[in-house]
Amino acid sequence: MRKKWKKLLVAGGLILAVALQLTGCGQSNQAGTPAKPEVVTIGFQDIPNDEIVAKVKGFYESELGVKVNFKKFDSGRDVNNAFASNSIDIGLMGSTPAAVGISQGLGYEVFWIHDVIGAAESLAVKNTANINSVQDLKGKKVAVPFSSTAHYSLLNALKVEGVNQAEVKILDMQPPDIFAAWQRGDIDAAYVWNPVLGKLLADGKVITDSGKLAEKGIITADLGVVSKEFARKYPEVVAQYIKVQQKAHDLYKNNPDEAAAALAQGLNIDKAEALKQTRELIWLSGREQVADKYFGSSTNKGNLAKVLKATADFLVEQKAIETAPDLEAFEKAVNPQYIETTLK
Repeated sequence: MRKKWKKLLVAGGLILAVALQLTGCGQSNQAGTPAKPEVVTIGFQDIPNDEIVAKVKGFYESELGVKVNFKKFDSGRDVNNAFASNSIDIGLMGSTPAAVGISQGLGYEVFWIHDVIGAAESLAVKNTANINSVQDLKGKKVAVPFSSTAHYSLLNALKVEGVNQAEVKILDMQPPDIFAAWQRGDIDAAYVWNPVLGKLLADGKVITDSGKLAEKGIITADLGVVSKEFARKYPEVVAQYIKVQQKAHDLYKNNPDEAAAALAQGLNIDKAEALKQTRELIWLSGREQVADKYFGSSTNKGNLAKVLKATADFLVEQKAIETAPDLEAFEKAVNPQYIETTLK
């Protein structure tokens, strides 16, 4: 009798395991298909990329099939805080705050690259500041959002040019505050991204940018991250989110004028400026992202995990964070599976 019950328990366990796999460990409807959440909370930033195009064009609601709650943030540091408080499911942040979040064990994974940053993030200086090179920043006030890709790029720019950080007054400011301080004349320079960067250049100029730093191996990007718990429950929603970004990517590639019009509306700038700003970013298709240069594959992780690890190590060196985990932790936090699913 005991053997019979043991067989039944084993068989029941196998059935339960299969059922959980089929439902993505989430709730299911009567047909046995994975359930969707009542609402998805997405954290976004004002950056001229696929996310804003998709938001303005209404792709999220039509493709995800659920209510979407958008929360706006000024920087990736704020997005990390939102993940720490479990107040968002999916968010966009730069590679630097992503490296910080992974190092701090915030419980999310990178699953999409919204853009690789080029001249869209730059070191702008006021025309009246008498600054013509990174060397000239000595003794000047430079604003940047701390723990951002811009911060990472600024510190690297100083390092490359042999400028001691202690010789520059670096101020922690969010993009809207940078613009206000610039207008008041409180700062001499700022490392920041569009659309605020574009506003600064009305009476300023660029002396270096993230595209030039990338040529020296200092790579930054804007990444899509998702709560691991949410992704386990609703993998189909995560895959659909990628399809939304791919739809926005295709619109930009096939009809840049229409995409620019959406960006102009979303960022409250004119269409010509929107098109200029987005051309300073590198947009990647899903197929391009699973190349070794970026995500790689589920069985062979690519360069992205190494970039995040190098970023975290640099931040430890700069005493911006205390410790960084080993490469394996970053490889586990970089997940190409959802992109691979959409490409099948």
